[in-house]
Amino acid sequence: MKNIFLYGPPGTGKSTVGKKIAASLKLPFVDLDRIIETDAGMSIPKIMEGQGEPAFRDLETAALKKVIAEPAAVIALGGGALLRDENRAIAEFNGQILLLMAELPTLLERLQGEPGKRPLLTGDLSAKLSALLAKREGHYNSFPLKIHVDNKTAEQNAHHAQVALGRHHLSAMGEYDVIVGQVSNLTSYPLQSPIIVTDENVAKFHLEKLQAALNAKAVVIPAGEEHKTLETISFLWKSFLENGLDRKSTVIALGGGVVSDMAGFAAATYMRGINWICVPTTLLSMVDASIGGKTGFDLPEGKNLIGAFYPPKLVLADPSLLFTLSERELRSGMAEVVKHGIISDPDLFAMCNRGMDWVKSNLEEVVKRAIAVKIQVIEEDPYERGFRAALNLGHTVGHAVELVSRFDLRHGEAIAIGMAVEAAYAARIGLSTPGVVKAVQDSLSALNLPIAIPREMPREEIIRAMRVDKKKNAKAIRFALPVEIGKVELVDVTDLESVLE
Repeated sequence: MKNIFLYGPPGTGKSTVGKKIAASLKLPFVDLDRIIETDAGMSIPKIMEGQGEPAFRDLETAALKKVIAEPAAVIALGGGALLRDENRAIAEFNGQILLLMAELPTLLERLQGEPGKRPLLTGDLSAKLSALLAKREGHYNSFPLKIHVDNKTAEQNAHHAQVALGRHHLSAMGEYDVIVGQVSNLTSYPLQSPIIVTDENVAKFHLEKLQAALNAKAVVIPAGEEHKTLETISFLWKSFLENGLDRKSTVIALGGGVVSDMAGFAAATYMRGINWICVPTTLLSMVDASIGGKTGFDLPEGKNLIGAFYPPKLVLADPSLLFTLSERELRSGMAEVVKHGIISDPDLFAMCNRGMDWVKSNLEEVVKRAIAVKIQVIEEDPYERGFRAALNLGHTVGHAVELVSRFDLRHGEAIAIGMAVEAAYAARIGLSTPGVVKAVQDSLSALNLPIAIPREMPREEIIRAMRVDKKKNAKAIRFALPVEIGKVELVDVTDLESVLE
C-alpha cells in the first residue's frame, strides 16, 4: 500500500483530517513538521529564525526521505513542502498527493489563534496569507487530486478525502482494503502460491500480463451467468487441488461479478477457507459485486441461492481495465451506479444524467463515488439484517426479469428495468411522487438503458421467479423502494401482481 500525502496552504486542516484518515485506513499518521522539529531539536520558528528558510527546506527534504523509508502512512506536509522539485518527485513516486484547499476567510478564521507558529505569516496575517496564496496559486493548481474543506466538519472532509483518493478499509465483516488504483500495485502485495481465476473473455485481454507480473498459475472458466453453477465451483475446487494450493495460498479473482462470486465461494470452502483477492474487470463488479463479501452461485430456480459471506483480503479496482469492455457491458454497469445515486448520493445521480460520453471521460470519478456509497452501506449493516437491503433496489424485479429472459438481458439492463418498475410502484402506493419516477426513467434513458419489461415476457413467469427470490420472508417479499433521490425505504409486499401493473 502506498503513502498518502496531504498538502495545501496553512490552515486547511491537514493534520486534523490526516489523523482521521489514518484511523479509518488503519495506517500510521505522520506530521512532517513534527519530524523536522524532533530531528533538529528545536521548533520550526526557531529554525527559520536562526538558520533561514533554505536550511529549513533542506531539513524538510531529509525528513521526507526518512518517512518514506518507513511503512506506508498518512503524511501531513507543510504548506510549502513540495515547492522543491526533488520533494515533489519523492512524494509522487512514493504515494498519492491530495491537495486540501479553502477560501481565504476560512483560512484566516482558522489561523487567527496561532500567532507565532507560522514564520512566513508573521505580521499582518491577512496581507501575508493573501500574498502567499497568490504566489503559490499556480503551484497548488498543478495538483490534480484535490478537495475543498470549507463549511465541512473534519469527519466530512476525511470522508471526502478517502473518496477522492479511492482508499477505504472495511472492518465490519473482516478486515480488508478497497483501493481504486492500478493492477500493477499487486506486485508489491504479499502473495504466496497465487492462482488467478478468470473467464475466457477476460483472459484474452488481461490474463497474460497479470500472470507474468505475479508469476501466478491460472484457471480459466467458461464465461457467462449460465455457468455460475455448482459444476463450475466443483471444477475450481479440483483445479485448486491439482495446482497444489494449501491454506496459505491466495486466489485472485480476475473478472466480473460472476467470476468473483464463484472464485470467492470456492476460496471460502476450499480447505475451510483460503485468502482471496478481487480484481474486478467490469464496472458492475467494481462498484457493486466485488465489495461486501458476498459469494455464491445460482440454482436453476434462481440467482445466488447458494452462497456465503466471505470477504476478500483486498479489492483492487483499476478503471483502466474498463476500456476493453463493450459499450453494452459498460452501460450495463451504469445501472448499479444509478442505483447508488438513488440510495444516498444525489450528485452521483446527477452525473448519470450527463450520458455515456461524459461517463467514459470520467470513469475514475464515477467508480470512486459509486464504491463509496456501497462501502458506507455495508459497513453499517454487513450481514444484510437491516438497511443493507437498500442495495436491493431494482433487484427483486430485476433478478426475475433477468432469469425469465434466459440471461438475454444483461444484469444491469434487468436491474434498470427493475428500478423503473419499482419506482413506478412506489409512486402508485404513495411512497414517492411521479417526479421521482420521471427522474429515475430520465437518468436510465440518458445512459441508453431499458426502463420497461419487454412486452413478450410472460408476467406470470416473472412473478413466479420473484417468489423464490432470496429476499423473501414467510409472508412477503421485502422491496427497497425509492422515496426521493438520495433516500429509499424497505417495504414488505404481498401482492406481487400489483408491482407489475
